[in-house]
Amino acid sequence: MKRKSFAFNNKKYRVDYQGFLIDPNDWDEDFAEGMAPKVKIEGGLTEEHWRIIKFVRNTFDKMSHCPLVYVACKHNDLGLGDLRRLFPTGYLRGVCKLAGITYREVDFQQNWLEDNLKMHEYTYENKVYRTDEQGFLLNPDDWDENFALSNAYKLHMKDYLTERHWKIISYLRNAFKETGVVPNVYEVCDHNDISIETLEELFPQGYHRGAVKIAGLRVR
Repeated sequence: MKRKSFAFNNKKYRVDYQGFLIDPNDWDEDFAEGMAPKVKIEGGLTEEHWRIIKFVRNTFDKMSHCPLVYVACKHNDLGLGDLRRLFPTGYLRGVCKLAGITYREVDFQQNWLEDNLKMHEYTYENKVYRTDEQGFLLNPDDWDENFALSNAYKLHMKDYLTERHWKIISYLRNAFKETGVVPNVYEVCDHNDISIETLEELFPQGYHRGAVKIAGLRVR
């Protein structure tokens, strides 16, 4: 895992190669202010930005995990357009990055960012899939529909996988194949002409922890 440092206001912060803070306990407001231009926020952080950053940060401090994008939007009375205007790079790569955390739980984040991934394997219908500790597929080329169905089952999805789910999954995989980057939540909603509420209905466990995982992808 490549590591580097990020400096702002005479302070140095250890970050990974994508700019995520290695240790969430090192976070302070200077980190968010300094990182803001790197996530395409110009002119400094406004009261609107801080409201959602602090909500995410406070939730993390109390519950040791990053709140789902649906929860953050509802609690702060934000629509998808509002979120996009404030954080153009997305929820995970914008809000959560500025809050000094990822969507991963705190007890996993240190190991994932600080050290190499601890791989494990599980078998489904006589096929072995190598995943990280959170169940994200390590090699997206190993993905198949059985992997998706197995994860939908593990996530206790009420409707299992319907045609609407498969449309999102196919979009994610095709977009990743073309660009090498997992689309952010705005791109998914725009391309599939759905609202964030519909996305929540389809993947209540979250965009990254639900849709992206089931599609055999992960944000790296």
